[in-house]
Amino acid sequence: WVGPSLFRNYNSELAPSIAFNGYPNWRNYSGFGGGMVTDWGAHMFDIAQWALGMDKSGPVEFIAPEHGAKRGMQMKYANGVVMNHVDWGNYNAVQFLGSEGKIEVSRSFYRSDIKGLTEVELKEGDTPLYKSDNHYQDWVDAIKKRTRPVSDVETGHRTASLCNIVNIGYTLERTLKWKPAHERFIDDDDANSMLTRPFRGSWDFHDF
Repeated sequence: WVGPSLFRNYNSELAPSIAFNGYPNWRNYSGFGGGMVTDWGAHMFDIAQWALGMDKSGPVEFIAPEHGAKRGMQMKYANGVVMNHVDWGNYNAVQFLGSEGKIEVSRSFYRSDIKGLTEVELKEGDTPLYKSDNHYQDWVDAIKKRTRPVSDVETGHRTASLCNIVNIGYTLERTLKWKPAHERFIDDDDANSMLTRPFRGSWDFHDF
């Protein structure tokens, strides 16, 4: 029941029966998940990376907060943009701060204090935002049509990597230098050793 993870006896809190009405708690245990950073961070960091045009890359520097705090990580991109993992008063949402105002986005709302921005209408020739009502169907359609799905594997991989790097930074409680093209930390054996975990038994992926 644990797949490639180190073996642990079954625990219904981690993997409850199918009759359970709620979310299983495996995500909050380090042996199986990365807490809310990899849970909701996957949704929110993904929006930020997409907006920055960086969803095939990522930050180059991660600056951990002081005193072992689990909020406050600063993520710096090569172009100078900084993304902060902070609680700004709106649960599970992203806030963009610019010279002309702010934009706030979640999976359920979009708002801005920039006059007229939320009322902009597309003109002829503009490209509307693509929409996927069903990611499963979108994936099947992409296979049939030989096109990219709305959320492709590289985007998902980079988002998951970002979340895990943030957790590594919180664990080590120090600044990390990251090279997105090589997907390795710069001159940091301790951090690089945390990019993977031991596999149980014959589980492995290095032959793929």
